Amino acid sequence: MLRLLTLNALFKGDVRPRMAAIGAMLQERAYDVVCLQEVMAPGSARLIARLAPAYPHRRHSGATLVKGGLMLLSRWPITAARFVRFPLTRPVRPELLMRKGAQLAVLDTPDGRLTVVNTHLSANRDDDWAPQNRYSAVARAELARLGRELSALAPDAPVVVTGDMNLPRESAVLTGFLAAQGLRDAMAGDTRPTYRPIPQWPDPPAFDHVLLRGPVAATCRLTLEDDMTTLGDGRRVYLSDHYGIEADLSTVAA
Repeated sequence: MLRLLTLNALFKGDVRPRMAAIGAMLQERAYDVVCLQEVMAPGSARLIARLAPAYPHRRHSGATLVKGGLMLLSRWPITAARFVRFPLTRPVRPELLMRKGAQLAVLDTPDGRLTVVNTHLSANRDDDWAPQNRYSAVARAELARLGRELSALAPDAPVVVTGDMNLPRESAVLTGFLAAQGLRDAMAGDTRPTYRPIPQWPDPPAFDHVLLRGPVAATCRLTLEDDMTTLGDGRRVYLSDHYGIEADLSTVAA
């Protein structure tokens, strides 16, 4: 069994102490592979890596900004990895500066080769996930790019696609993507949010997902709902505006 964590680490607001707390948390917990989103600064990636030496195999890229804000950490060797950028789409928005995309990595684990895809799709600024919405068109374009990469993988290879997909679990865009790519939602039917509820948004959807293809199964649970760190001025802040998802991965018979 392998244990995976996915977490949108939030790129703004008390960044360095939160990233340090995330690194320390990773060092303490027995994950095998960690997929982080919104680690935008290379300095943040270096800080997390320094504080979490239990994960000697790491991938992120970019000299000025981390491409896609994506960082993958693993206890097991990474035999191949690449970043695929999503197409530039309208509407024009500051988010385009994040160079969003997908990080594909092949891990050589005790249970065999596993392809892990860490991704972060564009946000829907209208909070409207109807198929005709302008941001639904953005999501379809990004998922089409991701789908081409998945289609190039062996159909019988174990694959985990995870991260902040900025799409609710039951949205037509996401369910259509799953059907087209033969993916299974490891948390199907779970109605809990993965974005931290706030007074202005008391009932957000689940944006973070663990999707599976091939001979792999997962038991998932939310984590980091209550984890906080203390800042130098005494304030207590959450590690992120998202919850994490832990997934216990296992191989299944063909």
